[in-house]
Amino acid sequence: MQISDLFFVASMPVLKTLLLTTLGSFLALDRVGVMGENARKQLNSVVFFVFSPAIVGSNLAKTITLESIVLMWFMPINILCTFIIGSVLAWILIKVTRAPRHLKGLVLGCCAAGNLGNLPLIIIPAICREKNSPFGDPEICHKYGMTYVSLSMATGVVYFWTYIYNIVRVSSSKINNEEFISSKTYSNQEAPLLCEKTDGIDKISVLQKTIRCLKTIPRKLNLKALFAPSTTAAVCIYFLAALIHNLMIGDAAPLHVVEDSASLLGDATIPTVTLIVGGNLLRGLKGSSAVPLSLIAGIIAIRHLFMPLLGIVIVKAAVNAGFIHSDPLYQFVLLLQYALPPAMNIGTLTQLFGAGESECSIVLFWAYALASVSLTLWTTFFMWLVA
Repeated sequence: MQISDLFFVASMPVLKTLLLTTLGSFLALDRVGVMGENARKQLNSVVFFVFSPAIVGSNLAKTITLESIVLMWFMPINILCTFIIGSVLAWILIKVTRAPRHLKGLVLGCCAAGNLGNLPLIIIPAICREKNSPFGDPEICHKYGMTYVSLSMATGVVYFWTYIYNIVRVSSSKINNEEFISSKTYSNQEAPLLCEKTDGIDKISVLQKTIRCLKTIPRKLNLKALFAPSTTAAVCIYFLAALIHNLMIGDAAPLHVVEDSASLLGDATIPTVTLIVGGNLLRGLKGSSAVPLSLIAGIIAIRHLFMPLLGIVIVKAAVNAGFIHSDPLYQFVLLLQYALPPAMNIGTLTQLFGAGESECSIVLFWAYALASVSLTLWTTFFMWLVA
């Protein structure tokens, strides 16, 4: 296919996303009042607890088998590479720009965690539906593409709430007072530690100390967020793949109505999430906090330039080494994971720990504003590269 054809295919998902995002921002305006802050929070809860597990579970159940699990083994490693590489580049950016202390966690989070859930859910189906798509039959493309995206989404949740959560937590603990940190279930002095300190009294037995330590682990790792509904759905599908497939998949399956209902709920995920993103980005447009231009430019350069370039090297090396199977769509999804803007959940963490909340809105606004251009260009190049 010619580059011009690929560019047209790549631009369609971005244009659709821009239209829905703009609508979400319009509905979030104060004078409109349809999607205010409280409405977005409630809607986001519905997405988190209902829509996301429905779309992850229904798409994985259609195609997941022992063979497909083996074929997709590299994806969790690839996502881990995006987090590690982003963290290293963020550390360099912090040192070069001498970022303020209260923004270090924000910079690390924005550079390390990409939007592995919302944007791929929008981009992949839209590309598959285009008549000039290089990935073949639209139905097959959509079926397997959504499987890859669902695995990416579930894996990204685990990494985000184990890795990024603790990076922002430790960073914020160094600048917040002890009373604020105590309200978040642990003390300021103990935030960098996994286990709570004891008072040093010899009367406390080793067993008691061990029990106290173990009790703090779920709080420090935020296991509730770690085992998010979408992740739980993915784990259940993995372990019960054969049973679920026989009972629910196909018109002849006795419980196919359950899978059909889950798919129906999952279809609401993409438009709902896009509207929420548009409403959340409006805060960045209204933001008044001063963020060093060097930091904004550095984060944008890392997410939109250096990460995709390094991603090409890693994915191509893995293909040449035989670690990745030959499906062009699978390779495209792996490459796309390096070109995504920062995860929207970064804003949730900065609000939770009270470090860089207003600055986060501004960074996300500019990152997503420029993503409309960078995603189109990188998507075009990735399709040319794999097809």
